[in-house]
Amino acid sequence: MAERISIPPGPEQLDILARGTVDLHPKEELAARLDASHRSQTPLVVKTGFDPTAPDLHLGHTVLIEKMAQFQRLGHDVVFLVGDYTARIGDPTGRNAMRPPLSTDEIAENAKTYTDQVFKILDRDRTRVEWNSRWLDPLRFEDIIVLASKYNVGRMLERRDFRQRFDGNKQIAIHEFLYPLMQAYDSVALKADVELGGHDQVFNLNAGRHIMEQYGARPQCVLTVGLLVGLGGQEKMSKSKGNHIGITEAPRDMFGKVMSISDDQMRDWYVLLLGGAPDQIDADPNRAKKDLASAITERFHDAKTAVDVRAWWEAGRPVDAGERVEAASAPLFKLLQTLGAASSGSDARRKMQQGGVRIDGNRATDPNQVLMPGDYVLEVGKKFSVRVRVS
Repeated sequence: MAERISIPPGPEQLDILARGTVDLHPKEELAARLDASHRSQTPLVVKTGFDPTAPDLHLGHTVLIEKMAQFQRLGHDVVFLVGDYTARIGDPTGRNAMRPPLSTDEIAENAKTYTDQVFKILDRDRTRVEWNSRWLDPLRFEDIIVLASKYNVGRMLERRDFRQRFDGNKQIAIHEFLYPLMQAYDSVALKADVELGGHDQVFNLNAGRHIMEQYGARPQCVLTVGLLVGLGGQEKMSKSKGNHIGITEAPRDMFGKVMSISDDQMRDWYVLLLGGAPDQIDADPNRAKKDLASAITERFHDAKTAVDVRAWWEAGRPVDAGERVEAASAPLFKLLQTLGAASSGSDARRKMQQGGVRIDGNRATDPNQVLMPGDYVLEVGKKFSVRVRVS
């Protein structure tokens, strides 16, 4: 059993927890609960749900998991909730169409990787892992009717993605309305004091406050974090969009992909992934980005690996016999960014126009060329050379 941690004063806790947050509602109530937790040395129940809809966690997930770890280090009871039941519906947040259902076997396999990987950040001995099928499976149809009666369609259509689909005459299945209610019922079952989520989850989290009150429970406080923009700098990091960095990726792939992001993105990543303040970032953008890549590589591998991979990068990424880095098929200018051979799309295009990019020894000049799946040697200038396996 993990040794109990002394819970610090409320203002000290709030100062740490507020960093990198977008929504903190109601702030006064959370401050009061943190004060009370310090006085009584009683931990708050802090809930965060993850639906295992895809295998493996990526850096976008870790923004939220790091916030969980902050609560954990402050002495609170952190619940990593595996949404094995809600994954059968799939969270409609941010979707412009109904999410295809997953099989029970797919959910179980994905859930196993999540629970294996989350302890790269969380303390295993201090983390409570729950599965929401434990209380959702036994619900009778009568119980679902009672739950559904506690929320109305008008409020449900206040949610932006539902409203956009409704106004655009796109299908909304009735079971999708049940998703935020089931997520809210999780909070009732766990007696949550705080629920964490990404900023796009704020509707669901506030629905939890309403449903808890309807069931006679004290409503949870809501805390959301910013969404990590993925590779390419346009959209939220997502495996389905291919703009992610998996936390189990090979060290060189991980380091190189971090080096491909823009300078503006790098500053956001420092805050969201490392909890750093902007004034702590090195003034030299290239050095700062290497510091970021090193810190992320060390977190998910180890310190020696981070030092070695940085040395490899600074030596010009020499190719090891038989080594391959993995990359998803994409236009060549994006592939150069992903591999860290260009700092931006315009930088990639400029290098190609100057004749500095070769694929298997042949000059490549079309930035929109898409490589077919296979193995290639990619060279950029005199120093960058890497074997890449495109899938």
